Amino acid sequence: MQRKSIRFASVASLAVAGLLLSACSSSDDTATETAATETSMEESAAESAATDECAFENLTTISPGMLTIGTDTPAYPPYFVDDDPTNGEGFESAVAYAVASQLGFAPTDVKWEVVPFNTSYAPGDKNFDFDINQISITPERSEVVDFSDGYYTVNQAVVAFNDSAIAGATTIAELKEAKLGAQVGTTSLDFVTEVVQPTNEPYVFNDTNDAKSALQNGQIDGIVVDLPTAYYVTAAEFDDSKIVGQFQATAEGEEFGLLLQKGNPLVTCVNQALTTLKDSGELQEIQDAWLAGTTAPYFTE
Repeated sequence: MQRKSIRFASVASLAVAGLLLSACSSSDDTATETAATETSMEESAAESAATDECAFENLTTISPGMLTIGTDTPAYPPYFVDDDPTNGEGFESAVAYAVASQLGFAPTDVKWEVVPFNTSYAPGDKNFDFDINQISITPERSEVVDFSDGYYTVNQAVVAFNDSAIAGATTIAELKEAKLGAQVGTTSLDFVTEVVQPTNEPYVFNDTNDAKSALQNGQIDGIVVDLPTAYYVTAAEFDDSKIVGQFQATAEGEEFGLLLQKGNPLVTCVNQALTTLKDSGELQEIQDAWLAGTTAPYFTE
């Protein structure tokens, strides 16, 4: 009887030992699998960062580690304040720094270049990474430069003094005999020539300041500018002036876009930045902070 008990005890001991060995083996296998998974995830993350063209370390800019932004001078309100794009004040200055931040650039890593409006969309090499200057996205311009997605949808409007012959105009037909002015190379001028089709040749100016001076001096009846500029001019610059009306948007809608050299791969990353700013509501907050309303009356035919 005693030998039988010993035999059973031996069998039981072997069984326990087997279970222990099995448990140890299972634990070792699990640990090995976990370590392998963690290593694989780390390698995958590293590979993902290496292939992400919009990761900060992979961005290609004019000056390594810096973001160069172009705009014209004077830089007008409400898009810029005090003719100083570096202060982050004004709609477009704020948008530029918000995009820069999304790309990974600190404000101190942003450099500004003066770029005349009419040369910004000319073909050829650029001395900026992107230009921001109320530049409307058009098919013609897109043939020689690249644009980001739109960051603001804009309408064009007519500004005149209250005693102007067109101050009470409500239709486009009433503008045809007027002397209208606009900046050269702008969609504002396009609206004069293509939409109003005035009897008199439009007055064309080098910049908006020249157009405003002509209006103030009585040389013209009204100027055509984008709607935010119209609000600013009538509220802050000219007493006894008004927004006579705004034009209906074009079928596709007129949008301002960031302008880049043709073929610049940075456009993909800029679009990602703008999408993030739109989705988060930050772009709308910037717009609300710097741009006036949109309630000016519309011209009818």
